[in-house]
Amino acid sequence: MLFRVDPSSNTPLADQIAACVRGAVADGSVRAGERLPAARDVAESLGVNMHTVLRGYQSLRAEGLIELRRGRGAVVVAGATPGRARLVEHVRALVAEARSLGLSDDEVVAVVRTSLGCGP
Repeated sequence: MLFRVDPSSNTPLADQIAACVRGAVADGSVRAGERLPAARDVAESLGVNMHTVLRGYQSLRAEGLIELRRGRGAVVVAGATPGRARLVEHVRALVAEARSLGLSDDEVVAVVRTSLGCGP
């Protein structure tokens, strides 16, 4: 798996690392059950701190795309389909757009609930 980051970008390195994995799941080049490279190896190849990589991996775990296991490392979960990865990318873009418009978290949730047909 290829990781690319841009240190001059405004996007935090951990987010860029997570985006690389998300993109690989979305395009099908990484599938459920596959192990991701060890955080130490990724950090060394990118010239970043290992904790930066781990923060990126933890974001992916929170999104339900990977599982972190002691001794086995990061593994793509069964529910991490390309469609789900693309959906997570869209949601992140929605949140970023909402932030740029100055919407609060409650306002974003209200917009989503209305779109789902379960809100005011």
